[in-house]
Amino acid sequence: MPNTTGGSVTRRLARPERRRQLLDTALGIVREEGADRLTLGHLAERAGVSKPVAYDHFGTRSGLLIALYKTIDAERVNAFREAMAARDRDVGETVAMLAAAYIRCAGDMTDEFHAVGAALAGSEEKAAVFQELLDNSVEMFVSVLRPHSTLPPDELERRCVGLVGAGEALSAHMVRGRCSEAEVVEAFASLIGGAL
Repeated sequence: MPNTTGGSVTRRLARPERRRQLLDTALGIVREEGADRLTLGHLAERAGVSKPVAYDHFGTRSGLLIALYKTIDAERVNAFREAMAARDRDVGETVAMLAAAYIRCAGDMTDEFHAVGAALAGSEEKAAVFQELLDNSVEMFVSVLRPHSTLPPDELERRCVGLVGAGEALSAHMVRGRCSEAEVVEAFASLIGGAL
């Protein structure tokens, strides 16, 4: 049976489909109105569902922001993995592409990922979520670099932890205006190549 909200009829969706619809709607709100406008009530209104439906899926505004943050990150990582798998690359091409993609992504302070991250600032959960995202980045580095490395798996993983930390520090250095993107990408590529 369809739900009626504000005169509009919405089709009853299975829980995973509804969650995806709510996250897509939340992303639209962030893009169109900014992360400050993203509340569970506003989300429910825009998605054409009742407030209890939004609360049932996310519990709190922080829960919604965290779910959206993780979803955006997962999409970015998956898109990057697909791009890296598109064709065979030698080690030099792989290192250059990995360095450039990571720095551009980490240094882009204009997109919805950073808007949602800024909205999470001060939340107790943000540190745990950020660590989880860093761990995802380490996994991505390992998967991209493994075909080009003769290091034992544990050693490659430890080096990738260091590389992700270096990438974060270099991108922050760039964002503060201390050097150009090209300089940071070159330095990061050098670190990645040296770690192999």
